[in-house]
Amino acid sequence: MATSIEKQLIVFDFDWSLADQDSDRWIFEVLAPELRRKMKNLKEEVQWTDLVAMSLRELHSKGGTREQIEGALKIMPFHPAMIRSVLEVKAKLKPNTTFLCLSNANSVFISTILKEKGLDSLFDEVITNPAEWDPSGLLKLRRRIDPSEEQHKCTVGCSPNMCKGEELESFLERNSRQFDRVVYVGDGSNDFCPILRLRNEDMVFCRRHRGLEHRIANEGEKQGLKCQIKYWAGAWEAEELFKQL
Repeated sequence: MATSIEKQLIVFDFDWSLADQDSDRWIFEVLAPELRRKMKNLKEEVQWTDLVAMSLRELHSKGGTREQIEGALKIMPFHPAMIRSVLEVKAKLKPNTTFLCLSNANSVFISTILKEKGLDSLFDEVITNPAEWDPSGLLKLRRRIDPSEEQHKCTVGCSPNMCKGEELESFLERNSRQFDRVVYVGDGSNDFCPILRLRNEDMVFCRRHRGLEHRIANEGEKQGLKCQIKYWAGAWEAEELFKQL
């Protein structure tokens, strides 16, 4: 099958998929554990992106600086095997590979980490929540879909700020669905919606012991999941899967 693949799309979730930590939580664990505890206590009451934005404002009010946040991001765990994997795949002429990042983190966290790891030119697109630094050093974060705008139509359980399934469909439409194979690398329950859009010839590289594995086991068959599923726990195992493509 692999010999017939001329063009492929590799879609990465970011936290716990490409990176080996959750960037939203990591920042506060490193810089302000009391805010991390507060987030844990409030996560059932406040929409997650809003909660991270609120926590960033509180961190700023306590004296947290841009330099501290960027410093914490730069030391966030990121496995060398994952870096090797994506760079090797990107360098191959056949199949020609396009990379897409589809994440519920935010543009500043992702771009800072990618640059630090030498991966800032990896992705053709990064679809995530927008964020920007203001002159005071506050990182201003907002949902990709603003609460005042038309909301997505997802019925599978995507969070209000973004339907990953709709975002993947839109990307494929923009690119005329030109890919012979799509490989989706994810770990969380919000990665279940996009993988339902995949075909028999497509693949999921699912990280074990997290929400996506549970949803595949509990809902995959009744939701009509078609794609091939490959499992990995450590990045070295993901590297083995990439070598088989």
